[in-house]
Parts: sequence; structure tokens; C-alpha cells
Amino acid sequence: MGYVVEMINIRKEFPGVVANDDITLQLEQGEIHALLGENGAGKSTLMSILFGMYQPDRGHIKVHGKETRIANPNVANDLGIGMVHQHFKLVGNFTVTENIVLGSELRKGPVLDLKTAAKRIEALSKQYGLNVDPYAKIENISVGMQQRVEILKMLYRNAEILIFDEPTAVLTPQEIDELMKIMKNLIQEGKSIIVITHKLKEIKAVADRCTVIRRGKTIGTVEVASTNEQAMAEMMVGRNVTFKVPKKPAVPGEVVLKLDNLNVRNNKKVLALSDFSLEVRAGEIVGVAGVEGNGQSELVEAITGLRKAESGTISYNGKDISKLSIRERIYEGIGHIPEDRQRRGLVLDYTLEENMVLEVYNKQPFAKRGILRRSAIRSYADKILKSFDVRSGQGAVSVVRSLSGGNQQKAIIGREIELDPNLLIAVQPTRGLDVGSIEYIHKRLIEQRDKGKAVLLVSLELDEILNVSDRIAVLNHGQLVGEVAAAETNENEIGLMMAGVQRGEGA
Repeated sequence: MGYVVEMINIRKEFPGVVANDDITLQLEQGEIHALLGENGAGKSTLMSILFGMYQPDRGHIKVHGKETRIANPNVANDLGIGMVHQHFKLVGNFTVTENIVLGSELRKGPVLDLKTAAKRIEALSKQYGLNVDPYAKIENISVGMQQRVEILKMLYRNAEILIFDEPTAVLTPQEIDELMKIMKNLIQEGKSIIVITHKLKEIKAVADRCTVIRRGKTIGTVEVASTNEQAMAEMMVGRNVTFKVPKKPAVPGEVVLKLDNLNVRNNKKVLALSDFSLEVRAGEIVGVAGVEGNGQSELVEAITGLRKAESGTISYNGKDISKLSIRERIYEGIGHIPEDRQRRGLVLDYTLEENMVLEVYNKQPFAKRGILRRSAIRSYADKILKSFDVRSGQGAVSVVRSLSGGNQQKAIIGREIELDPNLLIAVQPTRGLDVGSIEYIHKRLIEQRDKGKAVLLVSLELDEILNVSDRIAVLNHGQLVGEVAAAETNENEIGLMMAGVQRGEGA
């Protein structure tokens, strides 16, 4: 078959960090090749080099056997290389067609020929089973659909070699299944794919071969069919990893959070949560399961003060907190790991140390008479970064934007747990994290519970909900379908409840 891409002995350094240290990757014609590694292992950097966004300091690249220098993404496009980035590059108020043709517009004289472009997009969409409406506006379509637009953007430019960077990080389980089908269709049509990921289940489902990198170095390339998940996890992390963190049975104490007939409207002024009641006690983890968009976001926003509840009560330690400001709720001891790390969790252009004190910068020892005390902030931040293994080029003074997504996530979790909240609301806490980091975060959540804290875990990952929670509340269309003890249920039963089937009704 021969290799369509060869990256040989690639080295790339940034200030304070060697991102790629002598990495070799070879992609065969017609294969799905997984690039596996921990957060910050250098996966995205390597693919950004192949796509022409960075230049390697050393090493060389061959495309279809011919050595080449990929000076910028336009050169990559000309070579038939396309890339879907982890954070999509789309213009919200443009249509699907306008986004796809950006930079390679068809013209009829001086006029843009969007009609012909839309027809071609429709044909490509049909051919690859993508179901995209060429006239829809980006801001009105789901995240999964936006990803398909990015795929169409590559196909429109006749890409033969497709790079997917963490493609499932922001998708629902159903969208992930759809994406797997799309990838297989692309291979049948003669494409070759590199997929950056750290989700072992997905590698087993679609990849032919897998190259593992750790801390910037190649560990090896394996045949996926003959390698188990445990072996790949060990190659990636460098030690034995437990997929299910052991925990003792919970010993619930007093009620910390009590929601009574809570009604909350969404941005479209429609009830997203109706008559929702739930209790979370000290010393237990309550998981909230549900397909995305069933009221989870509005529930969390109402508890944390980001959204006003329409009616009902939110009691915390026996006190109604619905009138308290966000800051007052934080001071009362409510911690929040938000679902969108970049929009809600961090100020991307601040340094890590500034982000670590966002909620407490005005308190002792971080400020005295209104003046920030940099040394106290630095040592506090250093402690969190060390404890949660947050990797960055320049430590606490690194600008957050420069960190990998997984390291941004670990920084937020460290900041919230360090505040030692009485109630920790963790929303998608392990989104975009590798198995080693997931194991660590799960241990820390269980540790919070064992210290007598209350934890509310909201996640789309069913294994996470089942493994970490003590009790599970299932949401469907903003209503509580039922509550079950995690030890007495399984993925199938929770899946049915998520679809609205009451427990005991059967399918």
C-alpha cells in the first residue's frame, strides 16, 4: 500500500518545553491511524506541523513518498491535507456554505457564486452521509453538526489525508457513534485519517494502528486489533492505570443541597427544568445523567447563581440561597467546575497564577489594603499546579491560552478543590482528559466525599456516572425520571431512563 504521509524524527521546541522530541509517524493509504498520548504529550503540536501551522526545528516530512516543506496551511491544502481542529474555526453568523467556501470562493465574474457552491456541498454531504443543510446558520446548529461542517470544509477542498484533533471531546454519545460511521465512510471512499485522541474505547472501535507518544517522545506503534486497552493505557501513561477507582460505600450525613420544585427557563424563555426536586447530602456523590440539552446546564446555572430560577427553592445548609449573588455563594462554600472551560472556567489571556485566585484575589493573604501580593499568589498557584500535575511551558506565569485543553481542565479542578468547598458541583470534570488524569480526578472527587463534603456530578459519560456516583438522578426533558442507587443499576437501565422510560416499566 505504501505510506501517504511520513513524519520522520520531528523535533519542535517552545520556550521552556520540548513538545516533540524525535517523533516518527507513518500513515498508510486507507487506514485510520490513532495518535494517542496524555494531555500535553505533543499530539496537537505534531499535527499542527503536518498542517503547516508550525515549522519543525528538525526532521522531515514526506507526502506520497516525496519530501516536502509545508510552509503554511494553504500548502497543506494543496497537498490534499485537511484538519478539523479541537476548537472549531467557524464564523457563527455565517451560513454553512459561507463558512465552507471561505478562502476558496467560487465567483461568477465579480459576484460570489454561493448557489453552485451550495449544490456541491449538498452532493458531498449526501455522498458521505453527513446530513448537513448548506443554508443553516452556524450559530443555530448543534456542536456535532458544526463538526460535520468542518469535515465538509476539508472534503470541499479535495483533501485526501484528514486529521481529526480530539474529535469526540465535545460530542454526545449518539454523535460519537455517528462520527465513527462517518469516518468509516471516508475510508471506504479512499481517504486516509489520523485521529488525535486519548479515548481508548474509540480507538478500539475505529482505528487500524495506533502510535503512542509520551512527554514528546514516540513510545511505539501497535496494531489495534491485537492490543488491549490496558496495554495502550500503560504505554500512554507509563504505569498501570485503574479504569474504575475503588471506593467504600458512602456514609451520607446532613442534607447540604435541597432543591424543591425548581423551574428554570432557558435562553429561549422556554422551561428547561420543571418541578425538579433533589437532595444532596454531606458525604455522598449524586450523579445527574441525561442526554445533553435536557436541562443539566440550567440546573447548574440556577444553583451557582448564573441563572435566575423562575420558581421553587434552592436551600443550602437549610438556608434559601436563591437571592444570593454568585460571589456570596462561593463564599458560602459552593465550588463549581463548569462544563465549558474556556468560556466559563478561565480567563484565557490571564496567567495561570491569576486564574488560580479568580475567586479569592481580594482576600487575605492574596491582597492587603487592596493591593495584590504577588508572592502569596505565586506560591498558592504553584502548590495547585504541582498537586494536579498541570503542565505548562513557564509554570505559574504561563498564559492559560498556551496550555493544552486537558491541562486547562486540570487547572480549574485544582483551583475549585483547593477552596475546599462544602458542595462541589462538577460538570463534565474529565472532558478532554486522558485515562491517567481521569483516574486522578475521580480519586479526588471520592476524597472530597470521604471528607464529608457533598458532590453533585453532572456528566454525559455514563461509565463516569456509574463508577463515581453513589446515587444517580436521571433527567429527561427537564424532568426527574427517577433516582437509583449506582450499585443497583447498569448502563442499560440508565440509558432507558435517559430516554424517558420510568424504572420498572421495561423497554
